[in-house]
Amino acid sequence: MKDKIWLSPPHLSGREMSFIEDAIERNWITSIGQNIDEFEYSLAQYMEVDNHVVALNSATSAIHLALVMLGTGSEDEIITSSFSFVASANPIVYCGATPIFIDSEKDTWNMCPVALEEAVKDRISKGKKPKAIIVVHLYGMPAKMDEILKIAEEYDITIIEDAAEALGSSYQGKACGTFGRFGILSFNGNKIITTSGGGALVCHNQEDKDKAVFLSTQARDYAPHYQHSHIGYNYRMSNIVAGIGRGQMEVLNDRIQARRKMHDFYISLFNDIKGINVFSEPTDNYYSNHWLSAIIINPEITGKTREELRMALLEENIESRPLWKPMHLQPVFTDAPYYGTDIAEKMFDNGLCLPSGSNLSDEDRSRIAVVIKKVFHH
Repeated sequence: MKDKIWLSPPHLSGREMSFIEDAIERNWITSIGQNIDEFEYSLAQYMEVDNHVVALNSATSAIHLALVMLGTGSEDEIITSSFSFVASANPIVYCGATPIFIDSEKDTWNMCPVALEEAVKDRISKGKKPKAIIVVHLYGMPAKMDEILKIAEEYDITIIEDAAEALGSSYQGKACGTFGRFGILSFNGNKIITTSGGGALVCHNQEDKDKAVFLSTQARDYAPHYQHSHIGYNYRMSNIVAGIGRGQMEVLNDRIQARRKMHDFYISLFNDIKGINVFSEPTDNYYSNHWLSAIIINPEITGKTREELRMALLEENIESRPLWKPMHLQPVFTDAPYYGTDIAEKMFDNGLCLPSGSNLSDEDRSRIAVVIKKVFHH
């Protein structure tokens, strides 16, 4: 069988081991140490938020901490995108709050500002002003932040940016993850850069950063004994894992450019195939890291379905994946309110994520191209 071509495999720099070995030599095998400090600092410098990033064990933990720091409880409602990975919504439930799902718009596939404002007005009319809006930058594509921020400001609702898939993406020159009160990053094994598993909370002041560190390390009070006046969490990143992150930060820009080149490869590949829309920036205001390259297939034009292409790729040991199934269609969120039409549903029905790794070879691209041309030219 041919070697597997993965959707989005890890891509190490070769420098990671030096930082890991240094931590071992210094015996900093814990949740404090130079690797954590330096990794946080390099992320903060990259995103231009001074030194206000907190390294955590996952992006899910980061969302949860952001909600906790806003005082989210069982009486609250949190608005978020329906078209996203479940980790955008699960922390809302951790807090006992109710998720309110919003449909996508066609330009960026992200939260629709029109449906968002409809939801905000309706919830307020029901006496339930939303506590926060979790905006997702899907597959690295920035959301329509001008419109969303305007709505949030008008109704005085806090923004949390789920930029788990969007490190290196920007809107009007400003880094995704820096527009809201809090930003969320992910370093899962399939992301632009990885720490094997991990995430970060992007803050804008020292007070928020200090509180996040406090809560993520079991909320231990300042005392010689173990004293706790608040509920805390075991969410801090380890110094070993942060060493991987330091090695990855050295090649972040290279990884972003490699992902964007994969997007260009698909643009060229589908250029003469009618009925295929390659997910791309709508205007120059948007700069996507193109973490995952994705397409929408119109079966009425192509004569082929998303599943036919996915299965043809699978037969050649090439991984592809349907777009996220909207949260309002998930069994676990059956009773959650939803605002919008059927845009996210249609994208799920007809969309496919294609291999996008920064370490794909020319041979890999050739194999992908052969399958796609075979499917759509028969």
